[in-house]
Amino acid sequence: MSMRHIMAKSLASTDGIRDYLAVQERKSLLRFLTCGSVDDGKSTLIGRLLSDTKQIFEDQLAALERDSRKHGTTGDDVDFALLVDGLEAEREQGITIDVAYRFFATPKRKFIVADTPGHEQYTRNMATGASTADLAIVLIDARQGVLRQTRRHSIIASLLGIRHIVLAVNKIDLVGFDKAVFERIIEDFRQFSHKLGFQTIVPIPMSARYGDNVTSRSDKTKWYSGPTLIEHLETVSVDEAVVELPFRFPVQYVNRPNLDFRGFAGTIASGSVSTGDEVVVAKSGKSAHVRRIVSHGGDLSQAVAGQAITLVLDDEVEVSRGNMLVSPAARPQVADQFAANIVWFDEHALLPGRSYILRTETDQTSATVTDLKYRVNVNDFAHEAAKSLEMNEVGICNISTRAPIAFDTFAENRTTGAFILIDRITNATVGAGMILHSLRRAENIHWQSLDVGKHGRADLKNQRPAVFWFTGLSGSGKSTIANLFEKKLFATGRHTYILDGDNVRHGLNRDLGFTDADRVENIRRVAEVARLMADAGLIVIVSFISPFSAERRMAREMMANGEFVEVFVDTPFEECARRDPKGLYARALNGEIKNFTGVDSPYEAPENPEIHLKTLGKSAEEMVEALELWLNERDIAENQYDSGGGI
Repeated sequence: MSMRHIMAKSLASTDGIRDYLAVQERKSLLRFLTCGSVDDGKSTLIGRLLSDTKQIFEDQLAALERDSRKHGTTGDDVDFALLVDGLEAEREQGITIDVAYRFFATPKRKFIVADTPGHEQYTRNMATGASTADLAIVLIDARQGVLRQTRRHSIIASLLGIRHIVLAVNKIDLVGFDKAVFERIIEDFRQFSHKLGFQTIVPIPMSARYGDNVTSRSDKTKWYSGPTLIEHLETVSVDEAVVELPFRFPVQYVNRPNLDFRGFAGTIASGSVSTGDEVVVAKSGKSAHVRRIVSHGGDLSQAVAGQAITLVLDDEVEVSRGNMLVSPAARPQVADQFAANIVWFDEHALLPGRSYILRTETDQTSATVTDLKYRVNVNDFAHEAAKSLEMNEVGICNISTRAPIAFDTFAENRTTGAFILIDRITNATVGAGMILHSLRRAENIHWQSLDVGKHGRADLKNQRPAVFWFTGLSGSGKSTIANLFEKKLFATGRHTYILDGDNVRHGLNRDLGFTDADRVENIRRVAEVARLMADAGLIVIVSFISPFSAERRMAREMMANGEFVEVFVDTPFEECARRDPKGLYARALNGEIKNFTGVDSPYEAPENPEIHLKTLGKSAEEMVEALELWLNERDIAENQYDSGGGI
């Protein structure tokens, strides 16, 4: 064959690939997930879909047959679940742990499917898969019916904005393809889910193992006249109006390679934008016009939702990462307080008053759950009073952020209305949230500008405000040392005030008990009072067990830089129990007192306190001398800084 013929054949092959890719590009994309209880057949169903749509190569099929003999649970048959249960732990235990994403296509549509775990402890992974899905296949074992985890996954799917459900009654072969069983399960699910707001619920009897009604109609269910699963997935009309929503462009990066270029990079969350359009900075309200839309392939005249671009504006408005460029005709809400649905992931309960990191599409700020309004019962959707949310529970909360954020309600925009909560210590994602609405008080309450400020009050007292936060076990000597410390400061003309744990519980916090949730609220209130006293120019001495490091960090962040002084009164548990000034340790060790710190409730010792007082073998007077020495050294350093001897 001549070189000319070889080149012509190669070009024809290249053109064929381009034509094929062009056809694939024009196909619509459906994102869906499989969910439900353990062992309902989610992974098997996806494996069956991949096999029947010819997405498995011969070498993969051969490997699957070998793995089925080693790990399979279907006897001599091919175990399709192994296609997506890729982790060794998943194969050993026969369960799904992580979220597995798979891509496949038919002549009519492209699909991305997420196989999510059924086990309760992996609910967070199910929520991850649901967050980007348009449709959910809820699998139900025909022998088991609607189970608790089926309900939980359905509620989470609803909360995460999924409006289209396929009710896949799987393993119908194991109940003899009984129509009555199928209809009973449909009725049970409809009764449970009628409050969840699903637009469509399509029930399909199937056997994922044998392929009945998955990609081809089964002769064993002649009583069923609906579509096969693949027919429904190919034709279901999901909400694809994201382009028609108001323009939202979360800024992820400010690109300024030189003095002549300043662009704002990100991915359009919703809507569209064209050159010349007016856009508004969500938080400041400043407006400008789009001068250029820069993309990887060159400048564009228009860009739509899902495209990654860089916008160049005609005016030097201030926009930073975490802000949004939006449509001036339909601006998002900007507030620091809002109500939200929360799905809790962490083994440590959500506690109102505790500080977390709240992260949206691009923004991040400290946040506190100010009120847990109620918990949602996953069995009957009832609203139940609760003081905390345990792992995998769902609740409605009020949230307060340190700085205002720009957002839409989740019902209006799934991208700009969602957030996650992150633990400040472990950096683990502990919850996912969907914003319901801003709180009216967030719009009505503003900081009042005062003519007399903290520095003026402190100068009048000739001192620098500070909050000395004494923490330690009950009986460690906190109150004794704090009292003596205040006497010494008072004798030198300092203006002070003591907030003691026992005394505060007689008044401000008399409504609080000793559960973890109440302890968090106890510290939050005290920290707020201490902040106000520091604002008055006082030296505040706080003496509380304050067992949780998260709450001490929250208190620190309320104060000005350098104003919070953590004092760890370090006395071993055995010594505190020996002293037992109130007889509490003996009662707690006998089981007469619950939630006692150091016995059946943890104490998280400070890791890097400003002052570490080791009390064994030392008197209270020696401890106070160490405190005075630290305070004097700080004042000397401050005076040197103020006189120009510092940095």
